[in-house]
Amino acid sequence: MKNWIAFGIALALAPLGHAGDPVRGKELSAVCAACHGEDGKSIAPMFPNIGGQYEQYLYQALLDYKRGNRKDPIMAAQVEALERADLRDLAAYYASQKGLYLKR
Repeated sequence: MKNWIAFGIALALAPLGHAGDPVRGKELSAVCAACHGEDGKSIAPMFPNIGGQYEQYLYQALLDYKRGNRKDPIMAAQVEALERADLRDLAAYYASQKGLYLKR
């Protein structure tokens, strides 16, 4: 539980650097759509719904896969060749989608 609290505080305090471009993110999302769906609504229960998630959360998750802080061989391979700007753009695109849950 402490780790989740620390993660939440870090997310709240850490700036994105610059906001991502959702239009460019949509262009990059074709590969993501195979599992997460075109608008971030998962095609199967084993894949998370990412549409409508907070942009900073999505960016940090993608960056953690790239750095190896989050362990998933499929996601690690997907983000391996992406630059940070690409990750920001993908995060911006999926954050701009209507999610299954309402944001506060």
